[in-house]
Amino acid sequence: MHPRFHAAFATLPSALQTALQPVLSSADFQAFLTPMQIADIKSQTGLDDQQLAFSLLPLAAACAVAPLSNFNVGAVARGTSGHLYFGANMEFVSATMQQTVHAEQSAVTHAWLRGEKTLEAITVNYTPCGHCRQFMNELNSGTALGINLPGREPATLADYLPDAFGPRDLAIKTLLMDEIDHGLVIKGDPLSQAALEAASRSHAPYTQAWSGVALQAADGTIFAGRYAENAAFNPSLPPLQAALNLLSLSGHDVFQIQRAVLAEAPDAKVIQRQATLATLQALGCANVTTIPLV
Repeated sequence: MHPRFHAAFATLPSALQTALQPVLSSADFQAFLTPMQIADIKSQTGLDDQQLAFSLLPLAAACAVAPLSNFNVGAVARGTSGHLYFGANMEFVSATMQQTVHAEQSAVTHAWLRGEKTLEAITVNYTPCGHCRQFMNELNSGTALGINLPGREPATLADYLPDAFGPRDLAIKTLLMDEIDHGLVIKGDPLSQAALEAASRSHAPYTQAWSGVALQAADGTIFAGRYAENAAFNPSLPPLQAALNLLSLSGHDVFQIQRAVLAEAPDAKVIQRQATLATLQALGCANVTTIPLV
């Protein structure tokens, strides 16, 4: 079991500990649960879907990287595939506050990068801020997305974001988590290919500033993130944050990144390069390459 889970795991009910022990102790556990694992855990504990999601929040929050606030927020997203995806907030010392990742953004992006097509609900241990409510409105689930909070009745995003403004108001047809491929040419070494593939599947319907980032972890594993643009612009999630989120949730150290590649057009309306370089520098990674889209 990854050390980050030890304290949270000890607080769980004994039946849930017994059911989760083999899952969390597996070398393959990367902060998400499959439908088969979920069915087994529910069978052993008697928990229903909503109760299980709430019970997993301490483990999701344990994935937080919060050196600025020292305030861990956890989220668990449920996809229509039946998978459950952890999410947690991320903060970076010596980088601007705009580079942080909120727990809801983390869980949503985690599911997206794992190939989930639609989210049914998200469970959070604290009320989603306005930034996250707007971010989630970009999803193809729209305001029908379920929002579950401790001690409150189940609700939808529409309840938390009344009179919402989003992509549908701008006649955007391809929404976040819809299948998309911009047809970019994929070439170069594996890290470059991963960055280009991420850019080709990025969500940027407002600027067409497609971009992707690929990171090589200490053990050579590659993690790629895609740009997720938002109708309100400011809640957009840069590709570096998406890649860092996936790397961290998978149990790797963000301070041990060996190499990074950013793929974007040099004349794009939105440029990721400066912010990407600054954040990676704050994390101790100076080996960064930028490649143009073709």
